[in-house]
Amino acid sequence: MKKLILISLLIISQISVGQTAQEFKLRGDFKGILKLHYEAISNYTKAININPFYAKAYNNRGIVKSNIKDYKGAIADFSKAIKINPIFAEAYNNRGNSKSYIKDNKGAIADVTKAIEIKQYYKFYYNRGNIKFNIKDFEGSVSDFTKAIEMNPIYSASYNSRGNSKSGLKNFEGAVSDYTKAIEMAPGYDEYYYNRGIAKYYLNDIKGACQDARKAQSMLYDSSILIKAACN
Repeated sequence: MKKLILISLLIISQISVGQTAQEFKLRGDFKGILKLHYEAISNYTKAININPFYAKAYNNRGIVKSNIKDYKGAIADFSKAIKINPIFAEAYNNRGNSKSYIKDNKGAIADVTKAIEIKQYYKFYYNRGNIKFNIKDFEGSVSDFTKAIEMNPIYSASYNSRGNSKSGLKNFEGAVSDYTKAIEMAPGYDEYYYNRGIAKYYLNDIKGACQDARKAQSMLYDSSILIKAACN
């Protein structure tokens, strides 16, 4: 009878530990949303101390560390999450993003590519496209942004980023088309108007460039250089 009671207590204890770890993780998520980064990290750490195999807690703590620019700490957390769960696509993607911030672009692309192999998700293609853009692989980035658009045709940032890549290839007409599509979807983004204005300027559409520059400026995006070039 005593043995049965001890086993029951052990089971209850294990359930309580699991619930407590989850509660700390959820608190960490909530603190992260509020941008209370260090409180979030503290809660994730408590979750991990209770359950050292809590891959999502490591992943989410890594996200917060990345947000405070502790990229090496973030990479360590994402690596731990991956060790616990080798098919954790989001952890590979997140580690890739952190690697890109410390200029390990080769490692970053490898990680996001691994995420894509595990899970087809438009954000992964979008992120890899941004990394390729940063190393001036404009053709590769256009391909990734196009794939992201195919998978989610209403994500305006993909059009804007593909426009940037097309500008890098000096395909300014294609860039204007993409920026215009992004603006149609999200007219409140000042950067989209500025980027389109730059592309129009290179197409010698000076009037259009000026209009876009002034629009971006009215939305508090610093467009002084383009205004000086196109509006005077």
